[in-house]
Amino acid sequence: MNTETIFTRFSQTVARQGDAAFLHVLDETAKAYDIPPGEISYADMADRVERWRERLAGAGYGTGHRVGLLLENRPVFLEIWLALNALGASVVPINPDLRLAELEYLAEHSEMILAIVLPSRLDEMEAAVKKTGLRTLVTTPDGPLPQAIRPATADAQPDTQTECALLYTSGTTGKPKGCILSNEYYLYSGDWYAEAGGHISLRRSGERMLTPLPVFHMNAMAVSVMAMITVGGCLILLDRFHPRSWWASVRDSGATVVHYLGVMPPMLMRAEPSEEDRNHSVRFGFGAGVEPKLHAPFEERYGFPLIEAWACTETGSGGVICANEEPRKIGTACFGRPSAEVEVRVVDDTGQDVPPGSRGEMLVRRAGDNSRYGFFSGYLKNQEATDALWQGGWLHTGDVVQQDEDGALHFVDRKKNVIRRSGENISAVEVESILGRHPEIASCAAAAAPDDVRGDEVAAFVILDGAKGNRAKAEEIVNWALDQMAYYKAPGWIAFVDALPLTATQKILRGQLKDLLVKTFEADGFIDTRHLKKRKT
Repeated sequence: MNTETIFTRFSQTVARQGDAAFLHVLDETAKAYDIPPGEISYADMADRVERWRERLAGAGYGTGHRVGLLLENRPVFLEIWLALNALGASVVPINPDLRLAELEYLAEHSEMILAIVLPSRLDEMEAAVKKTGLRTLVTTPDGPLPQAIRPATADAQPDTQTECALLYTSGTTGKPKGCILSNEYYLYSGDWYAEAGGHISLRRSGERMLTPLPVFHMNAMAVSVMAMITVGGCLILLDRFHPRSWWASVRDSGATVVHYLGVMPPMLMRAEPSEEDRNHSVRFGFGAGVEPKLHAPFEERYGFPLIEAWACTETGSGGVICANEEPRKIGTACFGRPSAEVEVRVVDDTGQDVPPGSRGEMLVRRAGDNSRYGFFSGYLKNQEATDALWQGGWLHTGDVVQQDEDGALHFVDRKKNVIRRSGENISAVEVESILGRHPEIASCAAAAAPDDVRGDEVAAFVILDGAKGNRAKAEEIVNWALDQMAYYKAPGWIAFVDALPLTATQKILRGQLKDLLVKTFEADGFIDTRHLKKRKT
């Protein structure tokens, strides 16, 4: 049995270079979070983790438990996660943009026995837990730590297969699915990045990685955090992406690597050119979704490559594909060629392989005897969905791609019914389910509307029950929705209609919905509610 865990790897790095910086908290981030700025060494973090480990162990937490964490990108998130990992417990990272109905679902589905949340979210989380009828306890990082409501699994030694996190991802069946992620998933993410080489070669000392991405997503939590722990580098977690202060953050932090989402380069390119554009220490950017037309101009202006990659929560780094080697085919939505460790097929709707140059769904798996190595362990309480995803021994990504003769893969579109807004995957069915609770909405349908900045925006077709559809009603619905769901899921466009395209069994015809979307925009039939979509503070 391999007993390596995230905690044991962290401990090895502490023993090797405890005085080195593990986290750097910028002044801007410190002000946003009301925490001290500056650097936290590996040894300092180890002390913090040990204090949490002692407290959690004393309160009875350990293997077999799940603990929700709604703590944003604060150092305390990592402190508690590492401490719980040392005890064999799993964490449920909670998106701070989630609202009451979503928090209720996460608490109930995950069966978390404890939630540690920001003081400003304590009342809301307690209300969500109360509605589930569960005994889940809720506290804050500075509050009293309640005794565990049930004992941990006795004498259970955590190992590489032990669940260490449950990450929720939107899908096509309405409610978000809980992806069970093992220690192996995270450890391999660190190993992959440390050994990938090419344009994303990481140095074994002195690397400083800046990311504005949230730790409740796999990119920051598995890729960035584990890469820095593995090579002994310093992680700079921003509270979020701030276009106006981005380059100051890059320079002030001494970042050598930055992570990005496709929404970021267009915003940065809008700034007036400056002599300071290349005044930084960045060697490369790592991310996905850069606008092809901006890819080359960005690299020319700022002086470092943007390395595109593909992965998802379900694949982790076990199935990652990355353009870290030449030719990168810049400007073609190319995200690289499969490495020797990853096998890929491109298939049509009947499951037959398509020839190079043709479009089809991408299927992936790990090469060798263990086709799921480094991938997620499955969907919690949903073996049917897990089996469907792995139909025929290949993970069905739902992404439409085109593959060249040399193996290079180009992203084309999403086959899945997911709205992708500024890097967030939004289930149309989940939006519909929550909107359907509104007392005046008889029926509704959500779809992806093209957005020049965010990629997609949520558009909703609404049938009202007796009420009058106008701008005031649209804004009232969105304001109501903002209390029920994350702000980015709320409709940015609303059209009031008399009927929806449905099948004989009353299911929404998604293909016809796309046609209706185009026609409604052409007829100026949507009410723009994007200005209402703001994070709640």
